[in-house]
Amino acid sequence: MNTQIKEVAKVWPKIQDVFTIPHNDKEYKKLVSFLDSIIDEVGEDEKHPLASLMETLGSLVEIYESQNVPEFHVDPISMLRILMSEHGLKQLDMKEIGSQGVVSEVLSGKRSLNSRQIKALSEKFGVSPAVFI
Repeated sequence: MNTQIKEVAKVWPKIQDVFTIPHNDKEYKKLVSFLDSIIDEVGEDEKHPLASLMETLGSLVEIYESQNVPEFHVDPISMLRILMSEHGLKQLDMKEIGSQGVVSEVLSGKRSLNSRQIKALSEKFGVSPAVFI
């Protein structure tokens, strides 16, 4: 065990910023951005070497959000509808999801959002990806 601690101590100064709970909005946004990059890399491949990193970062984001972001008890599709309405968008405007047919299937609950769509929507509306999960 002592050898593991020594190995971690060698790399810790280089990676410690990634593995801390954010304490303000700037740190939170930085962590979410990094998590988005990891999600792009890992996708839905649970065997990807960075899958556990994605899970760990997601937990850190979740801790911050549970303490600092009010909870909405709205399902992802209802939230998408609300955001579309607030921004005056129609199905045709939702290219981030796909064709109008795909958008229609998502909005009717026949199809779930995938990780690429969630990332694109969170960027489009400036909200956490967690809103669509």
